[in-house]
Amino acid sequence: MPIDILIIAHAPLASALRSCVLHVFPEVAASLRAIDVAPDEAPEATQQRVQTSLQASDMNSVLVLTDVLGATPCNIAQKIADHRQCKLVAGVNLPMLLRTVNYRHESMDALLARALAGGKQCIVEVAPITPLIEPA
Repeated sequence: MPIDILIIAHAPLASALRSCVLHVFPEVAASLRAIDVAPDEAPEATQQRVQTSLQASDMNSVLVLTDVLGATPCNIAQKIADHRQCKLVAGVNLPMLLRTVNYRHESMDALLARALAGGKQCIVEVAPITPLIEPA
């Protein structure tokens, strides 16, 4: 059974990342959730929304991805991860997310390793393209 993925991030990042993934992998919509943390929402209210979302689904084994270590989304994720069969990664980016979605049928430990590798390996300096013809 595939592992579910939950993105918890500052608004509108979680929803935006989910939309990007669904553009490439529309078939994963049911197993990919996003919770945007609004700047004016109390952390307790956000935590309740996360718990309600998890309870309303069959998410048992969940990889939780957050944007910034030590920020509200990550702190909330740490609280809910303690009570479920979850792994948590901070520093989510699109390459990491695409990799995890693509390999969500693997074990949690293997998926966690792929998420970490995808996030790190896809951050690279890119050289500019040299034009073939010099501008006039």
